[in-house]
Amino acid sequence: MKKVILALLVLISLHGQVSAQAQADSLSNVQLEEIVVSATRAGKNTPVTYTNIGEAQLKKNNSAQNIPVVLQTLPSIVAFTEGGTGVGNTSLRIRGTDATRINVTLNGMPLNNPESQEVFWVNLPDLSSSLQSIQVQRGVGTSTNGSAAFGASMSLQTVGATSNPYGEASTAVGSYGTFTSSVAAG
Repeated sequence: MKKVILALLVLISLHGQVSAQAQADSLSNVQLEEIVVSATRAGKNTPVTYTNIGEAQLKKNNSAQNIPVVLQTLPSIVAFTEGGTGVGNTSLRIRGTDATRINVTLNGMPLNNPESQEVFWVNLPDLSSSLQSIQVQRGVGTSTNGSAAFGASMSLQTVGATSNPYGEASTAVGSYGTFTSSVAAG
């Protein structure tokens, strides 16, 4: 009896696969145009106080810590962590403004939490090793992303695609048993 039921199940499943393969693909492929999302950044003639940080400086300051700790050497920025090691729950203030009034974008897309308006850096471990540049705008800047931009804006830009193949691996060790490893290839 069990063999008959098993044989029927196998036949039913094979019939479904054969009939699914017999149908021709009626959908056509449509090539869509490329869409580029870019951030609004302050330029040379923009009346905003800003600082640009390039890839070389980011690699130099990347010490297995979150972005606020990497940026704490800039003027008007104070970073703090719950654990004191630069990893985990991290936050920052710019010109005395708390994190809920600092707009943060990654490639033009807002990272601020919709409810609290704060960025939870603990959810973005080792982001600095993937960044090409950061622009920090103090005060009301060029951002168009609502009330979070009242105190400051941070525009993060990731490393773009390259036509040359590459590979990179790094490991950093810190105090209190902290460490980070990253691998990049393209």
